[in-house]
Amino acid sequence: MSILLEFSMSPLGEGEGVSKQVSGSLEIIAASGLPYRLGPMGTTIEGEWDEVMGVMKDCYVKMSESCKRISCVAKIDAREATQGRLNGKTDKLEALLGKKLQQ
Repeated sequence: MSILLEFSMSPLGEGEGVSKQVSGSLEIIAASGLPYRLGPMGTTIEGEWDEVMGVMKDCYVKMSESCKRISCVAKIDAREATQGRLNGKTDKLEALLGKKLQQ
């Protein structure tokens, strides 16, 4: 089962700037070795269920070390398919439209 997990995790009560806490999550995501794409409102990672959920849990554990309240939004697309869906979805749309899309 191929999983695309898009999630956003932010500390609450830490003020307007949360880059420091969010950067800790990005270090964990990059170190996981899973394909990922950083977006302006969240990050999407691709892998098997236990892998992607483990990464999200590790991000939560890391963030909880420095804050007492965390907001997390997650969206999952689970499909019996080969890997490569992270880029494949965009590639297919670009082929249908005949042009590159902004990323």
